[in-house]
Amino acid sequence: MNFMQFLTSQNGGLILTLLAVALAALIPGIGSARGTGLVGESSAGLIAEDPEKFGKALILQVIPGTQGLYGFVIGILILVKTGFLATIPDLSQGFQLLMASLPIAIVGYRSAIYQGKTAAAGVQILAKRPEKFFNGVIFAVIVETYALLAFVISFLMLNSIKL
Repeated sequence: MNFMQFLTSQNGGLILTLLAVALAALIPGIGSARGTGLVGESSAGLIAEDPEKFGKALILQVIPGTQGLYGFVIGILILVKTGFLATIPDLSQGFQLLMASLPIAIVGYRSAIYQGKTAAAGVQILAKRPEKFFNGVIFAVIVETYALLAFVISFLMLNSIKL
């Protein structure tokens, strides 16, 4: 049996569904890890000089982590929709689930990294002008808008699929 025969057999829908769950959870999670890591690196120097700013720096570090959460939620919702794979989707349904995972997977990955860079710049604001801290938070939260839109699209696509 070649790959195409294997994919179009009963296993095709299952494979695509598992791929959808994996992409939804892994890709934005990797982006969030990179984003929060960038802010953590930027914050470390600040905290070494001024430990009192830890709480505010931590707020900036947490912000790029939300994309990983959005992807995780979409992955869980895919599993819930299939009854934790009690219902094995056919190939067409598996493909639809895969497509529903892509908006949050792709946008979540990229926006988490960009949000991390923006939040790291916010750490510089915190270091030099602590009274302008929330300006840095606002800059980082604006990037969040696009991850949230991708989450909503993935959510709506997922809920439009009939199993």
